[in-house]
Amino acid sequence: MTCYRGDLMAIDKILVILFSLMSTGFVYWFFLMKNSKDVVAAGKSINIIVDGGYQPETISIALGSTTTLTFLRRDPSSCLEEVVLPDFKIRKFLPLNKKVNISISPKKAGEYEIVCGMNMFHGKILVK
Repeated sequence: MTCYRGDLMAIDKILVILFSLMSTGFVYWFFLMKNSKDVVAAGKSINIIVDGGYQPETISIALGSTTTLTFLRRDPSSCLEEVVLPDFKIRKFLPLNKKVNISISPKKAGEYEIVCGMNMFHGKILVK
């Protein structure tokens, strides 16, 4: 079987185009689509694991109720040793492998942030 130089270049171009399209699709999914996290409904209390971020990252709380957020930090990095809820004016130190309770009573519906002390890791509280 004889292979012409023109046929090889066409196959190479097709492979490059396919790889480029797949890479573009992956980058789009990773940075834009992947960020839609599941929302976890919290009752009177919810446990939040601090390990490379906040898990769960997004929680839902009923308006007018008091909810206790229990943080357990497993990540030894200094960035996550502090949790900040700016809208509630709360800033707490999170010792490694120890639970820290924070009670909040949102007075209005909306979206509230949970951030680390260096503002690098983020979570959300949705109040409905």
